[in-house]
Amino acid sequence: MSEPRKEEAAVELSGDDLGETAAQLKALVEIKDRAYGFPARNYERCFVGSDAVVAMVARGMAADAADAVRIGNLLLGAGVFRHVLGEHPFRNEALFYRFADDGGHGATARRPDGAAVSWSDFIAPPVADDAGQNLQPALPPRDARLASFAQDELDAIGVAPLDEHNVTLLDHVHPRQWVDPLPKPRYNLVVIGAGAGGLVSAAGAAGVGAQVALVESHLLGGDCLNVGCVPSKALLRCAHAAAAARNAAAYGVKVGSVEVDFAAVMERMRRLRAQIAPNDSAHRFAQTLGIDVFFGRARFTGSDRIEVNGRTLNFAKAIIATGATAAIPPIPGLVEAGYLTNATVFNLTQRPERLAVIGAGPIGMELAQAFQRLGSQATVLCRGQVLGKEDADAARIVQASMRRDGVTFCSVDEYLRVEGGNGRPVRLVLRCEGVEKTVEADHILVAAGRKPAVHGLGLEAAGVAFDERSGVQVDDRLQTRNPAIYAVGDVASSYQFTHMADFMARLAIRNALFRGRDRVSQLLVPWATFTDPEVAHVGLYERDLVERKIGYDTYSRHLAEVDRSILEGEDEGFVKIHVQKGSDKILGATIVAPHAGDMIGEIAVAISAGMGLSRLASVIHPYPTVAEAIRQCGDAFNRGRLTPTVRKLFNRWMALQR
Repeated sequence: MSEPRKEEAAVELSGDDLGETAAQLKALVEIKDRAYGFPARNYERCFVGSDAVVAMVARGMAADAADAVRIGNLLLGAGVFRHVLGEHPFRNEALFYRFADDGGHGATARRPDGAAVSWSDFIAPPVADDAGQNLQPALPPRDARLASFAQDELDAIGVAPLDEHNVTLLDHVHPRQWVDPLPKPRYNLVVIGAGAGGLVSAAGAAGVGAQVALVESHLLGGDCLNVGCVPSKALLRCAHAAAAARNAAAYGVKVGSVEVDFAAVMERMRRLRAQIAPNDSAHRFAQTLGIDVFFGRARFTGSDRIEVNGRTLNFAKAIIATGATAAIPPIPGLVEAGYLTNATVFNLTQRPERLAVIGAGPIGMELAQAFQRLGSQATVLCRGQVLGKEDADAARIVQASMRRDGVTFCSVDEYLRVEGGNGRPVRLVLRCEGVEKTVEADHILVAAGRKPAVHGLGLEAAGVAFDERSGVQVDDRLQTRNPAIYAVGDVASSYQFTHMADFMARLAIRNALFRGRDRVSQLLVPWATFTDPEVAHVGLYERDLVERKIGYDTYSRHLAEVDRSILEGEDEGFVKIHVQKGSDKILGATIVAPHAGDMIGEIAVAISAGMGLSRLASVIHPYPTVAEAIRQCGDAFNRGRLTPTVRKLFNRWMALQR
């Protein structure tokens, strides 16, 4: 383990705290001469690292093993003790340390791969498949033309209307009279961007005693709170209620005509968004968590410093979490005609009669279905399969459901131009299957992809590599080319989900502040698209298994065979689980069902815990539930193990019992 620079350690632990903590540790551990190797070499006055961790927890010096590791790293970095073994394959029980004031010197301990040993090696990786198998699927590459697309600049987009709910939101996420604090001489961590990844990074680091600065150019909470997950799911809930009312006659319930008060729908969304906002508020992060919050554009001016509002923030480590924004395709006339993105669509107070949606990914599909159910006529314009990253069978079911709602789809070869707009209807002129076609609408919603926010950050000055399509370039430990700078979330990942940014941030904190070696490829990340029905997935798709030449078997249960789905009248969908050929090891799963996003967690837990499909068959599920379909896939696997030979043996055994 290489030793950190002394000034880094001094920021984290110094003075009386350092002396008292060191004395406590020295009193707890057994210090004696120890021998290692063959022929044995004597190491004087040493203690064992793993013993120290156990002792610190047992005597209340640390809350748990992770806390003991944190304290140990601070003491190690401050030079209180050092490694004394040189060439040494990592084994906790034989990893020796010597207190500095006991004299002598030691070499840096190494793991078998040659990397320096850290106290953070006591912390298990977040998810580690027992065979070292990466179960993250290969997502389709980002559009090759993305670099040439324009980009929404969120901090140039306002929140409207300024009713009591949006005023409350802004009071939390960008207070009008905010005064930036005076910068500390040096921060353990500076975080740029206050979306999910940035907030988790800042809160997590502050929670383990780091001095943290958080810089946001627009609204704390980022996309998820302000223009993403939160407002969209509020809208989807209202759309679901409208659809349920229209379809009530199928259940013997007569409700008459269904009218949607679009203004009330949007007011509800704004009210609930404001209700959730305090968790992401500037006052919470500054006053409760002790983080220095700055509002302004951050720009690196060197490898270990950034500038914001004319002030310099010096850092030991930094995390870039600037996210991504809507990519605007260069369609002639589009900018002049005007358009909506996810950043502006939630400002609407009047329902568009006709909505053209460019893009058939999760954002486009969710909002197209929502607006259709709320009374608009939605047309989805797409290239290739809708929900392109998903199982083709799943995508077909969702598209069929949306067609029944009245959504129309148009497969586009080329966008030729946009005419009209600026308060007048717009006309999109397209080429579809070689034929020119025109689609008329009142608004165009652009959902053609997300472009990482890398401009204006001064990344060149920091020695951070990036490009406009894939964003900041990081290794498997989320480290950039500058070893002091990490990146998390949409700015550095193809897996553009709030929960992915959350767990990338947790991993980056361990690696940046505690010299961890966790790898993002170890994460097992499920996701869901919240159309009706929902599509949820975890692990490898069938296409990944074929491409990687992994033998597999697939077990499926259609909802038309599941009692609860039949009774609910929602029997279009399935549970599909892939297992490794010759075993019950789960490699991936896709669920299409009304609450697939809630159901996929059971399979994610099974994969993480190493629980095979046969074990899931023995898990008792309440009857009747849709989740029984998961157990029934396990039953199908177990039935498949009943080979003709085994069946003959069972038949003979039963004959003997008669």
